Amino acid sequence: MPIVTIQVTREGTAPDRQSVTAEEKAALIKGASELLLNVLNKPLEATFVVIEEVDTENWGLGGLPVLEYRRQLAAKMK
Repeated sequence: MPIVTIQVTREGTAPDRQSVTAEEKAALIKGASELLLNVLNKPLEATFVVIEEVDTENWGLGGLPVLEYRRQLAAKMK
């Protein structure tokens, strides 16, 4: 029984969204399940998919919280 965990940022996929939509989550679940079916021959009903949404204050890159990293990157681009 495979368990797949997908982490996504809680930002949404468009400027007016604050999270991933239910439809997008359903597509992720379907896609991950079908990938395991096609690659490992695991039946869809035996595959569990967990989606975790991560708030922007809970992740970073380049040694900085992500929002500060983006601010610095934007300042360099000007």
